[in-house]
Amino acid sequence: MISRWIRARTRLAWLRDAEHPEVVLLAVLLGGVTAYAWTAEPVGIAVVIAVEMALAGFGAVWLIGPVRARLGFARYGTLAAAAVAVTLFGRVLAGWAQVALLPVAILGLWAVLVLELRLNDGRAPRMGIELVMVGIVFTSAAGIGLILPPDTWPPPLLLLVLACGVPALRSAELRGRFGSEAVGQAALHLLAVAQVGAALLLLSLPGVVGAAMVALTFHAWAGAAEALDSGAPLRDVLLEFGSLALLGLAVAIVVPMLAPR
Repeated sequence: MISRWIRARTRLAWLRDAEHPEVVLLAVLLGGVTAYAWTAEPVGIAVVIAVEMALAGFGAVWLIGPVRARLGFARYGTLAAAAVAVTLFGRVLAGWAQVALLPVAILGLWAVLVLELRLNDGRAPRMGIELVMVGIVFTSAAGIGLILPPDTWPPPLLLLVLACGVPALRSAELRGRFGSEAVGQAALHLLAVAQVGAALLLLSLPGVVGAAMVALTFHAWAGAAEALDSGAPLRDVLLEFGSLALLGLAVAIVVPMLAPR
């Protein structure tokens, strides 16, 4: 009985957020622009991404409202980062796969904005937004890795670092770091992602496998930073998150070898 009541309350809370037509409208508009970019020419993609960033940026500022220092500044850019990530990921699909992705993309963009809106009232779990950042990193890395072949680097690596900029800064803010301290931690976060990205390019792993490793690195680094902030011993952090990274790398190398040729 209690669990049903809690689920009903949760559904009602999400429905109240969905009642705001401007949130749904913005998600639909971004989804339509994103879908157009999936079939556009390279020059058109650059124009579409610029439109997405402007639309998502101004829309997020309008809907989220005034800046609150304790909630951070990067949350105004998460919607734009998500839209660009979906654009990159959709380029690697074709036909019915893109048609199937469109409603998922609209729902995902809506969820990103709703989570940030719910954070204003303290109703959004931090873990939900952290998972959104990991998802943005994964879809961005998968799109970049499948569109640009590894032998064209460093452009894929530079694009990856740019795509992970907002998630890295948002991750630092979610850990309670703001201002120059957040920028510094985000820079170290990006450095770790860039190092792993460069190694994956040299290994020439398949795009999705490499993207999963990049997302794992992003998540593991954020978890290690939070553990250190909480006072965990450095040795324990290195053992736990270092072994996780090594396990992920081993799986990423072995799985392509086992795949049928």
